[in-house]
Amino acid sequence: MPASHIAEPSASSEPVVRIRSLTKRFRVQRGWKDMVLRPGGRDLRTALEGVNLDVQPGEFFGLLGQNGAGKSTLFKVLATLILPDEGQVQVGGIDVTRDPAAIRRMLVPVIPSERSLYWRVSARENLRLYAALHGLKGSEAAKRVDEALQVVGLHDTGGKQVGLFSSGMKQRLLIGRALLGRPRVLLLDEPTRSLDPVSAREFRRFLRDRVGRDRGATVLLATHDHEEVTELCDRVGVLDQGRLLAVGPTEVLLAESAERSYEFWTPAGDHPRLEPLVAEAGGVVIARREAPAETEGWHRVRIRLPLGEEGAARLLTSLVVAGIPVSRFTRDDLALADLLQRVSANGREDVEPTGPVLAGPGRRNET
Repeated sequence: MPASHIAEPSASSEPVVRIRSLTKRFRVQRGWKDMVLRPGGRDLRTALEGVNLDVQPGEFFGLLGQNGAGKSTLFKVLATLILPDEGQVQVGGIDVTRDPAAIRRMLVPVIPSERSLYWRVSARENLRLYAALHGLKGSEAAKRVDEALQVVGLHDTGGKQVGLFSSGMKQRLLIGRALLGRPRVLLLDEPTRSLDPVSAREFRRFLRDRVGRDRGATVLLATHDHEEVTELCDRVGVLDQGRLLAVGPTEVLLAESAERSYEFWTPAGDHPRLEPLVAEAGGVVIARREAPAETEGWHRVRIRLPLGEEGAARLLTSLVVAGIPVSRFTRDDLALADLLQRVSANGREDVEPTGPVLAGPGRRNET
């Protein structure tokens, strides 16, 4: 996406995460033949290159990118697990290279693996153990454990053996464990990848309501899941080959990176005026097929409209005036794979952007 598509942030609040010109390289493992032929050789792979980003307090920020794009490396730098080669990374105004202990008190990566829990003991005992690792003792430890269980909705089942928990309950317990230290920032790496669709939806609601709205935590979320992006993220950033190509409010980035496509149902799928009316609205019919058997006689028509909502409203009016019945006129969301492909393709063609690649916080309205 061209740099002109990227807006500047609001100056009304200090970012909780501030990244400037972050670059990280790793030495490439060499084979025996190459080591013999080039004994002094040294090959480096760039995992992150000149990344600039601000994340505001209380924001859900989604980090998108294909495998190998640099998401995990960025998370490891933030969590002080690896050091940057160039640039500056701050959390809560503190540089990650100068005071990593302070960073770890403010920022916690949530390990998605359920195997990091102790399955043979209760949820409460799991949290007591990690409270001790945080240096919490006595009444303060008990208070934090009770608080964490309440937040993640496991207080009534805290005495239950973790091995008997569902996957969704285990994921909640992992979040509760991370909240013991009352961090300001959480790093989540594909938190619903092991959950079924219903459990994933409930877990997303839990993250939005209990972690985001009630706790006010800032969440950085690495994901490939479309529902996680659209339901949780206030803004998203697209990483490709270590470069941050685009950052913006979720709805804006999805809309600007797509040719708007819509689908509507009609019993007049073969009407002679259908395609001309779509063309007059500036669109084109890209697919026409019969609806499922339980809706016999109806057709599903997919169209592409570059004018977006204005073109859709104009077309719908024209169809009704022409006597073509219409049902379920809906806009299709751009698949994340398409978004990543388009933004990455545009970014590789663009000149390197100068200055920070940023966008304002744009908190979404709760409904």
